[in-house]
Amino acid sequence: MKSGFFFLAGMADAQTAELVLTADGVITNIVFAEELVNAAPPITGWMFTALKPALDIKNVSITMANYSFTAENLFFYADDIPDCPDEIDIKVIHADFNEADENTIINGSLIFLDNFLGELNFVTTIDAIAVIGKEQAEKELIPIEKLKPYLIWREKEFVEKYGDLQYNPANDSFAALEAKLSNGAPMLAIINIGLLGWEGKASHPWILDVEIKYNGENNNGMPDNETYRLLDDIEDDILAQLNDADAYLNIGRQTADNAREIYIACNDFRKSSKVMYALKQKYAGLLNLGYKVYKDKYWRSFNRFVN
Repeated sequence: MKSGFFFLAGMADAQTAELVLTADGVITNIVFAEELVNAAPPITGWMFTALKPALDIKNVSITMANYSFTAENLFFYADDIPDCPDEIDIKVIHADFNEADENTIINGSLIFLDNFLGELNFVTTIDAIAVIGKEQAEKELIPIEKLKPYLIWREKEFVEKYGDLQYNPANDSFAALEAKLSNGAPMLAIINIGLLGWEGKASHPWILDVEIKYNGENNNGMPDNETYRLLDDIEDDILAQLNDADAYLNIGRQTADNAREIYIACNDFRKSSKVMYALKQKYAGLLNLGYKVYKDKYWRSFNRFVN
């Protein structure tokens, strides 16, 4: 069984115990929690739930280090980003915000939202979030209970705009780039400049970043010929399973400083998480393969290749 799950247990009602499997917000573990619960056999008196469900706001009240987090003292507003109109940037305001206890108030506010919105919605619907005090607010404060319908409305708009949008791979145009890192090590990159110019980036908001580490100490941080071939084989294996026919878009790769990174834009995070977990096991003992999936709706993490 894959590690990385946490378990919450309680009574759903007088006759039914509930076991919640949570990924604790780790994107790459969500699909495994969902599949494990789907595979669970029915057991009388038990209910199995994947990820922490959304709760009625009346039932959400958090107390942490003498601070309370409730519908009465939490508010929000959304920031507008002109260059990124589909990005959801939320400011959460706690009525008793105190810089001396900033970490406590931030953590308590985020735990409140995790329970109020539900684990899946919390980690997937908001692109950026910050917790601030009233004196820092730049817009009218909205009661936190209205955040859920606001996010539903924004998601509906997003689906209407991007739901049927597809990238044409005929527009692919790969460029070879060379540079030096701050430590003087050489960097070689093959980047799909044609894809980075696509107007529909937001339709693929999830970025798979694969990092494969190797020993290039005797080659100025670059792989030797044998390692280079193995890196290419692993990359080919990844791209064979995550290809543009299934809406996985190859942004490119970077090789430098004892590591190759491979970048793929995804319209969902589930399949990429499963594929990479399997490949990590497949190549264990050959090279150190790691990966992460993060949300970058406008692919700003790749501006370094085009600016």
